[in-house]
Amino acid sequence: MIKPFRQSAAGRRFVIGVPLVWLGIAFLIPFLIVLRMSFAELDDTGSPFGPLVTFSDGVLSIKAKVVNYVALTEDSTYLWTFLRSLGYAALTMVLCLVTGYPFAYFMARANPAWRTVLLMMVMLPFWTSFLLRIYAWKGILANQGLLNNLLLWLGAIDEPLKMMNTSFALVLGMFYAYLPFMILPLYANLVKMDVRYLEAAADLGATPWQAFWRITVPLSKSGIIAGAMLVFIPAVGEFVIPELLGGPETLMIGRLLWDEFFVNTDWPRASALAVVAIALILVPMAIFNKYKDEQEAEGRA
Repeated sequence: MIKPFRQSAAGRRFVIGVPLVWLGIAFLIPFLIVLRMSFAELDDTGSPFGPLVTFSDGVLSIKAKVVNYVALTEDSTYLWTFLRSLGYAALTMVLCLVTGYPFAYFMARANPAWRTVLLMMVMLPFWTSFLLRIYAWKGILANQGLLNNLLLWLGAIDEPLKMMNTSFALVLGMFYAYLPFMILPLYANLVKMDVRYLEAAADLGATPWQAFWRITVPLSKSGIIAGAMLVFIPAVGEFVIPELLGGPETLMIGRLLWDEFFVNTDWPRASALAVVAIALILVPMAIFNKYKDEQEAEGRA
């Protein structure tokens, strides 16, 4: 009897191989090119693609330069930009979690007939261009924008508040943009939770608040971590929102990379900066994968 293609060894290799090939083309090869440029230096023609390894007269020479990485530690601008990016991303992640968890919990406990509507409300912003949505916030937060005009009309302020080109506008824009990325994994986790645990806790005398903290929150840890990573990782390297809503004091890694690549045209330095930024992003991803593996091991046990 001939096995179906998906159950055969060739089928399994195909299903596994296609994502690996795509990952290699879309991520690994470009990353290796950037990594290679980070150890190079600009030649007389301004090209960062000179040979790193040469073989002449029986001598193998490696010309890998670490000066680009050393420069990142010597210039405080890079350090503060990294710290600022991590801080803004962490603040955005916390705000999204505090706001998104109650919303996801309400969605999961809502009548099944309303869940689709609520889920559509969360996903509706994705139907509009990301750039247009951020531009809309410029009109809302400007000195003569919608929010200032509303506050002036209500008599809450006497003169327009400066909200554009501030940390407030930056964090607000990132919070708005990434909130759905927190809500969706939390909802997917909470909607599958067995409510009989809560009923058992109530029978044993636990208050609703105690049941929430001791049962609901621990059981939703995987959703919390997944949502946190989905918000934190892209927020670290965000470029559009700081550029449109932030000011000079909100310089982040994305803008610094743009300046190094296209303003200073120092590709080796920019590549080293990109490699360090990727390393910073891979650390939380590794922590998440480790936690996920531990959770799966506990579940099998």
